[in-house]
Amino acid sequence: MSAQEERTALTSRPSLYAYALRGTSDALPDEPPGPEGPGLRGPEAAAAVRASLGPLLAGPDTPEALDELHRRLAELPVLTGHVVSVALSMPLDDEAAARAIGRRLVRTGTTRRPVSLGLALLRRLGEPEDVPSIVALSRLRRLSRLAVTALERLDPRTAALRWLDSRIREAELRPLVDALLSDPVPDIRELLIRQPLAARSIGPAPARRVAEATGLAGLLARDPVDPRLLAKAARLLVRMASQQDYEAEILHYDGAAAACEALVRRASVLPPTVEHAAVLLSLAVDLHSGPTHLLPWRDGQREQLLDALGALLGSPAWAGLFAAPAADAPPAVRRRAAWLTYTSDRVFRAPGPPGRLRIEVLSRDPADLTERVETRFLIDGRPLVPEVFGRGAGHPPEDFLDTGALRATEEPREVQLAEAWCTEGCCGALYVTVVREGGTVVWRDWRRPARLPSGAPAPVLPAYRFDAAAYDAELARAAGDERWSWPARTTGRLLDAALRKRPELLARWDARFHWVGADYRDPDTTAVWFRETGAPGADGPVSQFVWRLPDDGAPPDERAAAALDRLAREDPRGYAGQP
Repeated sequence: MSAQEERTALTSRPSLYAYALRGTSDALPDEPPGPEGPGLRGPEAAAAVRASLGPLLAGPDTPEALDELHRRLAELPVLTGHVVSVALSMPLDDEAAARAIGRRLVRTGTTRRPVSLGLALLRRLGEPEDVPSIVALSRLRRLSRLAVTALERLDPRTAALRWLDSRIREAELRPLVDALLSDPVPDIRELLIRQPLAARSIGPAPARRVAEATGLAGLLARDPVDPRLLAKAARLLVRMASQQDYEAEILHYDGAAAACEALVRRASVLPPTVEHAAVLLSLAVDLHSGPTHLLPWRDGQREQLLDALGALLGSPAWAGLFAAPAADAPPAVRRRAAWLTYTSDRVFRAPGPPGRLRIEVLSRDPADLTERVETRFLIDGRPLVPEVFGRGAGHPPEDFLDTGALRATEEPREVQLAEAWCTEGCCGALYVTVVREGGTVVWRDWRRPARLPSGAPAPVLPAYRFDAAAYDAELARAAGDERWSWPARTTGRLLDAALRKRPELLARWDARFHWVGADYRDPDTTAVWFRETGAPGADGPVSQFVWRLPDDGAPPDERAAAALDRLAREDPRGYAGQP
């Protein structure tokens, strides 16, 4: 059918499909205004969409039926996202009819709403013959995301290429994308080997799409194996598992388990270097207690991979990399060495506690400044936060272990375990109520978003019950193990506790404490943030200051004591700087 023939019965406007075939991708053409007045939200919006569209999606795709469908879509007082959400989840009595309607809407819709409905239906019901029309629509910016998700089930590699082409503009990654889109495609293994894949140059979502577009799992299974390719693959898998994004992308990569197994089985060909040890240990961290733990492993497969990584990193050729550095080594070198030793002990050698709950303070390579130290909770061996929330990592250990927030008393206490990477106000947070009932500690009354990141309804979480003695012992063990911290961070923790107990230290200088911790840009520097108090009722902005204390090699308790002494004697506004 030609583009000229593919017009709706309601208007002579060209279809968006015809518009896409012309190669325009910057924006959609102007659309008619939507219905006036306040729109429906939540369950009311979903009910309105189901009631209005449900009967039509089971009928024939005649011109009259399509006219009626377009009219109802135009009149529905809901956001287009509600239409898409309902189309992805509502029962369909006649899937063949719904598929036919989806195809017709995709090719004839003249505004975003009917085309979005069509793409949602093809995301569920599409077949290989639908790929070309979906690819064409993926070139339109406001339809790109939905089109790519519709392609993922039908043609994952094409979906990845379309995602990369529409999203990647950075100079570091764009040459790889252009090469993958070229005809013929150059040697993919060489492309990956030459590609810089530092954490700052590739985020979790691009890492997943690069793996899909290059067929990473298949590349790792080929002979001969190239150690340089293994190192790049390990970095991609570690980046995909990061929770410093809207969700852990590794859970959406179908080849993740195969790629992890191929990598670990061949990892012995990697030269034993600190960089290789760090990336393999980061992978082990996520197999142990992160999102990678949740992949669809065969019985015992994940444990076998962890055993293999532990044996390799503990072998004589690699063990020397975990030795303590010289005392005069730079702080960053000492910090990374401490991370290697602590993390390998926690992942490979520390016995699990006797109770159902395990609390781990683990992070990836501290050389990756995009990651933060997080608290991980394992219940019956499974990582809680990525499994039931998935929008961000657990809070830093200071929020739980330094404050005693998880201590159980007879008075119920609600605790926020994790917050969405984009903030709670955007995508929510994970809360639990902790209470002691006799000899049992109960985690109950969970609060979190109604849907998982995948869009599926979030199942109701049960009340978890722990033996109180085992629970208290695990809290004490986790709080007593401070090896995860480093001098600048420990100094910050000591100062935080002191400044909260002694507010008069800053108050005497007409200032008040705001925050203290390891500086994000330089983790080996402790940053003390404070604000001027300002005169009561004074107008205008309040000045903010930051006092940075580089790691000078002195013990953290001595550095904290010296800082407190100076605050008691000198106005910090004289030696602190502006942010």
